[in-house]
Amino acid sequence: MEPEALEICPYNPHHRVPLSRFQYHLASCRRKNPKRAKKMASCKYNACHVVPIKELEQHEATCVNRSSVEEEDNLSPLKVGLPSSEQKDDALQTFVPQRLVCESDKRESERKTSPQKILRPGE
Repeated sequence: MEPEALEICPYNPHHRVPLSRFQYHLASCRRKNPKRAKKMASCKYNACHVVPIKELEQHEATCVNRSSVEEEDNLSPLKVGLPSSEQKDDALQTFVPQRLVCESDKRESERKTSPQKILRPGE
């Protein structure tokens, strides 16, 4: 089993954190170092990339995760066809919403509607 890669904490360079715990550590260290956290910013492509605010623009321009996020943004959006004016007007009226009822609701409503015999002591 290979040892896990260690990341250096941007809030305290003496902290070496396993990659699997890095997000948790960042959140914890950010709370413990509020003065330092005010001078830092997270990359919009990867929240684990925390850099000084002055270097954020340069980092985002060269971020290794930038290409994968931009590819997701460039995916073609879902195309939805609307009925044309040539089609019948009935096309929009074919859908009739139905009330959804859970099985437990059905049983409960049956109990309320069916007459129940009330048992009293001595009867």
